[in-house]
Amino acid sequence: PADRPGRPARTATAPARASSAPVVLRPGEQVQIDTTRLDIMAVLEDGSLGRPELTIAVDVATRSILAAALRPHSTKAVDAALLLAEVAVPHPARPAWPTALHLSRAEVPYERMLSLDERLEGAAARPVIVPETIVVDRGKIYLSQGFIAACETLGVSVQSAPPRRPQAKAVVERTFGAINDLFCQHVAGHTGSNPQRRGVATEAETRWTIPQLQDFLDEWITCGWQNRPHDGLRHPVLPKTALTPNQMWAALITVSGYVPVPLTGADYLELLPVRWQPITERGIRLDYRTYNHDILDPHRGQRSPVASKDGKWEVHHNPHDARQIFVRLTDGHLHEVPWIHRDHVHQPFNDALWRHIQTEAEQRGDRDQHEADLADALDQLLRRTRSPAGTEHEASPRKRSRARGTAVHLPDLPGQRRPLAAETAPAPVPDWSENLDDLIGTDPTTEPGTGDPEGTSAASAEAGGYGLWDAEAEAEQW
Repeated sequence: PADRPGRPARTATAPARASSAPVVLRPGEQVQIDTTRLDIMAVLEDGSLGRPELTIAVDVATRSILAAALRPHSTKAVDAALLLAEVAVPHPARPAWPTALHLSRAEVPYERMLSLDERLEGAAARPVIVPETIVVDRGKIYLSQGFIAACETLGVSVQSAPPRRPQAKAVVERTFGAINDLFCQHVAGHTGSNPQRRGVATEAETRWTIPQLQDFLDEWITCGWQNRPHDGLRHPVLPKTALTPNQMWAALITVSGYVPVPLTGADYLELLPVRWQPITERGIRLDYRTYNHDILDPHRGQRSPVASKDGKWEVHHNPHDARQIFVRLTDGHLHEVPWIHRDHVHQPFNDALWRHIQTEAEQRGDRDQHEADLADALDQLLRRTRSPAGTEHEASPRKRSRARGTAVHLPDLPGQRRPLAAETAPAPVPDWSENLDDLIGTDPTTEPGTGDPEGTSAASAEAGGYGLWDAEAEAEQW
């Protein structure tokens, strides 16, 4: 049809598309960071089920996953800041990992690097790269003041991707797809990207907590991703051979060199979020929690030297471990101040779990008694949800009815296999020394209503044992 007046003529030729992957020549020259929801249903800290968020940092030059962090709820700016610091330090190898996953066994000049950085002793076979430029999207966590301040502290420049241009972060986007295809679909509780790619009983198959999934993911990155040939990695001497991320890192550091960046514990504390609070006679009050220590005695009721903050004191806090805070006193250093009920709550807890306890616990008595009741309720919830025997989901009333009948049992050893309906022979129980490929390759549990009642198995029946009769599980069969 003829073009209408006032409109430019349309042509059949489209403009040439720019290359999705930029040309980089050094490790760390460009690192892409992004966050997505993982296609795995996990057991959250309050006992309910949910899909965690995954944040990764991918080096464009080597296609290496420098760091990966799982969070049960929405990712915060402090998570991205700590992830950035994690990129620049060696990853320690787990005690149960085989020696083949240590950096000393990788194809890198290990002895030369160890002479420059003693922290590499016992490190995992993953690159240690200090980013020069990071590419992020326009999410609020990456444009926050805390994340920008962390980048300035580490000397990293930030480059925002253009809006509605996913090809600007094509490397990290394709890495997310590879994680879903090569890792997530082999883990119990895989949800799939759409209903056609998931099982019929995803919630019943869910068995792993966030820390367990984090351990599995770290091991898979070390043994799987970093040693898997990548089609986009080619060496000028061997252009027809696809290199692994570890091989590409070894080839590039021989040219660009390795410069360690020592980060101490004080450097990590500087990356934590900052609040400005007064120091009263009782201590420091933060989110209905009281923090107190004898080190605060000379400063109680005093104004801080920072006049622009109305005399309040600089307080650094970790949203994922609220058992202590860190206050900057007149000597210029950060000092740890514990929660007055830290000895009662022996496990870390985050802000989301604390808010959940506040909605569940009824206020009785004065403020001090209510804080003690919250600490006791928090300790009881952490003990129930992390018990090896497992209990029913401890969720809010509106979620408890939905989660009824799908009790979460946290196993002592990962990978324990329950027989399928068509099997008769019991399956062996692997130990912690097995590789991740063996753990995530086990068969899923039987579907509810088709096998034995929960708590019994074909193995115990064949051995002559009667097991324990569960009335609720028996009622579900009818």
